[in-house]
Amino acid sequence: MKVLFNADDFGLTKGINDGIIKSHIDGLVDSTTLMMNGLAVEHAVLAAKKTPSLKVGIHLVLTWGKPLSTEVPDLINKDGFFKYRNTYAQSEAPNVDQVELEWKTQIEAFLNTGLELHHIDSHHHIHSWEPLKDVVVKLANEFQVPVRKVDTLSVHKDILLTNELYLDFYGPGVSKDIFERLKESKSDSIEVMCHPGYVDNDLHTVSSYCNIREKELEVLCSLQRPEWAKKE
Repeated sequence: MKVLFNADDFGLTKGINDGIIKSHIDGLVDSTTLMMNGLAVEHAVLAAKKTPSLKVGIHLVLTWGKPLSTEVPDLINKDGFFKYRNTYAQSEAPNVDQVELEWKTQIEAFLNTGLELHHIDSHHHIHSWEPLKDVVVKLANEFQVPVRKVDTLSVHKDILLTNELYLDFYGPGVSKDIFERLKESKSDSIEVMCHPGYVDNDLHTVSSYCNIREKELEVLCSLQRPEWAKKE
């Protein structure tokens, strides 16, 4: 089985960046995904360039912070922030053309850093939102990169990063028996979503998922990868 540990939220804060780098150098993390509107994007890019073994993809954003494009009025509130939250599935379908414009702007900003784009995923899994399925497929094909597995893309097997996405290494599911749990999977490739990081002052202002990130970091740096859990 191929097992890929991907750390979300790269670029959100410096503490998260430092934790992700450590979890790659001293732990299990193989790749990460960069939020191009985060508070510490330049810090993340510099850290990634100093750590070329860490694969970096993009964490597309539509539910946090401000857009990079200035031409997406239907996606923002009166203060200029994205109007969608992690309850987006209960909202009316967005302006798909504006989402495509914003996400292309985010991807192009990523490419302008000089980093190689490894794959696509999204903050709060918003690329799994049914109205955005065609946009995601289009971007994956246009930029020739795979996408994190979500149910709405199951029929598009040719663009999927892995055949399965493991979401339970999160909150109370963060524990050292992760490989015992993964071994129960029948898939030949699986991505483990994780969120390691150091808690800094900025993190408390932008996320409700804070102290547990340090526990993730500790667990990810304390385990050895078994032989059956091949790297990507």
